Amino acid sequence: MPHRVMLGHPADWTGFREAARGCLQAGLEPGAVHWEVAGAVEADLFGGQTDGAADAVDPESSAQSRSPASAGAPLRVPRAFVTLGGQVALHSDTDRYALLYRALWRLAHDPALRHDALDPDLARMQRMAAAVRRDMHKMRAFVRFRGVDDGGAEPLHVAWFEPDHHITQANAAFFVQRFTQMRWAILTPECSLRWDGGTLQVGPGATRADAPPPDAGEALWLTYYQHTFNPARLKLAMMRREMPTRYWKNLPEAALIDSLARGAHERSVRMVDAAGTVPQRRIPKAP
Repeated sequence: MPHRVMLGHPADWTGFREAARGCLQAGLEPGAVHWEVAGAVEADLFGGQTDGAADAVDPESSAQSRSPASAGAPLRVPRAFVTLGGQVALHSDTDRYALLYRALWRLAHDPALRHDALDPDLARMQRMAAAVRRDMHKMRAFVRFRGVDDGGAEPLHVAWFEPDHHITQANAAFFVQRFTQMRWAILTPECSLRWDGGTLQVGPGATRADAPPPDAGEALWLTYYQHTFNPARLKLAMMRREMPTRYWKNLPEAALIDSLARGAHERSVRMVDAAGTVPQRRIPKAP
C-alpha cells in the first residue's frame, strides 16, 4: 500500500522538503509514495513553517527496506535544484510533487544526473518553472487596481486577477515593495492579499463579482492609454504573445484595442504626411 503524504496547501514546498527527506531516509521509492494536497490553507507568506505539516514517515511501518544510499546519510542536493523545485511547487500540475520526489530520488541514487540537461524529468521541471515565472511576470504586469472607499483615511485599491498557477502568495513581496505606501488588496480565486501599509494579510479566495466596478481613475488611465498609443508600432501578433487574450477580460484598456487597431493604418498615414515641427529652444513661461 502506498505511503500517503498530505501537504498543507498547494504551494507547500517546505512541507514537501520535510516529508521527502523522511521518505528518502525510509527508503521509499517514488512509486511507493502518494502525494496529496489539502484544501487551500493560509500559510506563512515568506516560506516559514506551515500549519499543515506533512505526515511523518514511520520507517517501521514501511514495507520498503532502507536504501544504503539514503539510510541516515544526509542528501546533498544542488542549490539549483532547490531553487528549481521551489518554482515547480507553484505549478498547477497535479503531478508536480510526484515529479519532484522522483527527481530527488534519482539524484540521491545517481548524483551524475544533475549534469544531464536532456533528462526528461529535469527538462519537464524546467518547463514548469518557466511557466510559473511567466505567470508571476504577467500578474505583476496585468494587475489593475480600482479605488474603493472602505471608511479609511485613504481609499483601498482593489484588483482582481486569475493566475494560472499557485503564485499569489509568492508574488506578494513584489507588490508590498512596489506599493508600500498604498493600501491595496488583490483578489484571486485561490486566496486574497491585503496590505494596510504595515501588515500583509492572507485571506480566502474570492470571485470576480467581489471586485469593484470601474472608477474615475480608470477613465483617466484609458484616456492616457488612448493618447499614447503609437499606430506605427502596432504588431498584433507580438501584442497577443506578450498580452495573451485570456487576460483581456480583466484589463480595462483591452476594450480599446480593436478600435485603435482598426484606425492604426489611417493614423500612420497622417503621421507620415504631417509636416515636421521645429522644437522650441526654450520653454515659454506660463502667462
